[in-house]
Amino acid sequence: MKYQMLVGSKYQFYLVNLAGWAGYISSRLLGTIYWDKTASYYWFITFGGIFAFLLSFSLRPIYLKIWAWEANTAKKIILVLGICYLLSIIWVVPMNLLFWDIFKQGYRPGGWYGYISDNGGKFYLYFCWSCLYFGIKFYREMQKATQSALKANSLAHEAQLKMLRYQLNPHFLFNTLNAISTLILIKQNDRANEMVARLSNFLRDSLDNDPMQKVTLKQEINTLQLYLGIEKVRFDERLEVKFDIGKNAEEALIPSLILQPLVENSIKYAIANSETGGTIKICANIERRYLLLLIEDNGPGVKLNGGSLPSGRGVGIKNTQGRLKELYGEEHTFSITNAQPSGLRIAIQIPYEVSQ
Repeated sequence: MKYQMLVGSKYQFYLVNLAGWAGYISSRLLGTIYWDKTASYYWFITFGGIFAFLLSFSLRPIYLKIWAWEANTAKKIILVLGICYLLSIIWVVPMNLLFWDIFKQGYRPGGWYGYISDNGGKFYLYFCWSCLYFGIKFYREMQKATQSALKANSLAHEAQLKMLRYQLNPHFLFNTLNAISTLILIKQNDRANEMVARLSNFLRDSLDNDPMQKVTLKQEINTLQLYLGIEKVRFDERLEVKFDIGKNAEEALIPSLILQPLVENSIKYAIANSETGGTIKICANIERRYLLLLIEDNGPGVKLNGGSLPSGRGVGIKNTQGRLKELYGEEHTFSITNAQPSGLRIAIQIPYEVSQ
């Protein structure tokens, strides 16, 4: 890739340089038509332009070294001006000699200044060439820096999402393994074995999903059903889950495993702490260009602090909030309220997307 970038830059230089000098030669030729010059003068102009074009190739390796030179800007500018002046001399002296031989019948000026007459225009041309070269070079470096910054931000963003996504597994495993341990201690080995089997199915399904890829709501619900199958072993009839999925909502794309920690929070605080259990309701609807998700339980609820859960509670909810913020920024809403007559309600609004 680096070699390809260097090659591309090299050929781009050749093309731009050729186009620039071709434009210069053309403008000079067009400018002399008005004066009705001879054919030899047109050849003289063409030869001078080609000679200057070939000289310009010597600037590129020199300027690459100046660009990498660790010196202040003033020194670099002075050096570039000196190089432009030297190259203009190399251009103008042989062109003057040729001009005198062809058009002045071998006339030679008496003083040294005559050999470098018309040097100002040549110097100005190479100076403009140098400004254009460094301008393009600076622009390309800025582009590379911008691309590097964007790539670094993208990698950091991806790492953050993966970290948040993989944090779910240890948190969930801790609770599930505790439940399995409890079942073993109370000699309910069959139920413990069933929970281990369902845990294996759930983890296999969740690990197969790329944390950076979105899944359809239908796929997310299927994964959620695997998780609920584990919890059904623990709570049996005490746990009831109701789904209300609106038309077209099943095809909406959402981050993988975004519902599981929210449902897990309801099970932990609404179902596990109640002798009679409880109900969790999961709703999804499309409104305009947004997908609305609602997770509600009929537990005791909680005293909220400015719309947030108390400190130390709801690790999975805070994790989910972090993932949604990383993915959608200001394009999403996440609210926690107490349901009526009791319970906790979590409402999520994200942009409605479907697979192409």
